[in-house]
Amino acid sequence: MESNDRLKPFRWVRSVSRVFVSSQDSSEAVNVPKGQVDWLRIMPFMGLHLACFGVIWVGWSWIAVVVAIALYIVRMFAITGFYHRYFSHRSYRTSRAAQFCFALLGSSATQKGPLWWAAHHRHHHQHSDAPDDLHSPHQSGFYWSHMGWITAKCNFPTRMERVRDLAIYPELRFLDRFDLLVPAILASSVFSLGMLLERLLPQLGTSGPQMLIWGFFISTVVLFHGTCTINSLAHKMGRKRYQTTDESRNSFLLALLTLGEGWHNNHHHFPATVRQGFYWWEIDITFYILTVLSKLGVIWDLKAVPDRVRDARRVQTADS
Repeated sequence: MESNDRLKPFRWVRSVSRVFVSSQDSSEAVNVPKGQVDWLRIMPFMGLHLACFGVIWVGWSWIAVVVAIALYIVRMFAITGFYHRYFSHRSYRTSRAAQFCFALLGSSATQKGPLWWAAHHRHHHQHSDAPDDLHSPHQSGFYWSHMGWITAKCNFPTRMERVRDLAIYPELRFLDRFDLLVPAILASSVFSLGMLLERLLPQLGTSGPQMLIWGFFISTVVLFHGTCTINSLAHKMGRKRYQTTDESRNSFLLALLTLGEGWHNNHHHFPATVRQGFYWWEIDITFYILTVLSKLGVIWDLKAVPDRVRDARRVQTADS
C-alpha cells in the first residue's frame, strides 16, 4: 500500500507528460474504441481555440492582422508542400539539411510532428472513404472527418511502421516526439515581436498580447480548419474528374484556401505527383513555390504527371 502511495506522484507526472510528449508506440492504439476521446491530450487543442476569444480584450490592428495572414500562408505552404507532398508522398527529393528545415517549418503549424502527419495520411490513402479510413465524411460524418478524429485516443500515437523511411532520421523523431516545442517557440517569438513593435513603433497600435492572439492563436486555428477542409469538404464538395475508389472531389474554392490542395480528385487519382493542379487553369500555388525551390537547387527530381495517367479513368471530359 505504501509502495503504491509513493508511486502516485510519478504516475501524475507521467499523465501530465502525455500532454506535451507525443507517443511513438503504436501499441497504445490497440483495442481502443474509435470514438474514445483522450480529454487530457486534447487540452492544448482546446486551449488553442479558447485563446482566440482573447481578441475581445486585446482588440486588433492592421499589423497584427497582416502578421496573422502571413503566418497562415507560410505555414499552409509548409503543410501542403512539405508535410503532404514531401513527407507523406515523397514527390520530390532534397538534402537532409533542407528536410530538417522543412520539418521545423511544418511543425510550426501545430498539426503535430512530421512522422505522425505522414503516417496518418498514408493510412488515409490506403483506405480512403472505406471503413478503416480515419477521417471519411462518408463513414463517420462531417464533424468526425473534420476534427473529431484528432481527439480520439486511438489516433494519438505515431504509426512508425508506416513511416520507416522517415523514422531513420533521429532529428525527425525528436520533432515528432516533442511536437509542441516549435509552436511554443513561434508563439514566444510572435509575442516578443508585438512587445518590440509596441516600444519602437507605438503608432502601429499593437502589443505583445495582441500579436500573440492574432499572429499565433487565430492564425493557427484558421490554418487548422483550412487544412481539415480537405479531409471533410473535399470528399463532399466539387466535381469528380477521375474514377477513383473514393469520393474525392476537385474544388477551385478549396484550392485557393489551401494553396492547391483542393484539386483532391486529381491527387487521389495520382498521389505520387508534386503537382495537384493538372492543368494550367487549376491554380496550385504550392506547386509554383516548389518549382521556384527546384530552380534554386533546394529540391530536385520533382515527379510530374504522365500524359497517359492524366488522360486515364475519366468520368467527364468537359473541362479537359
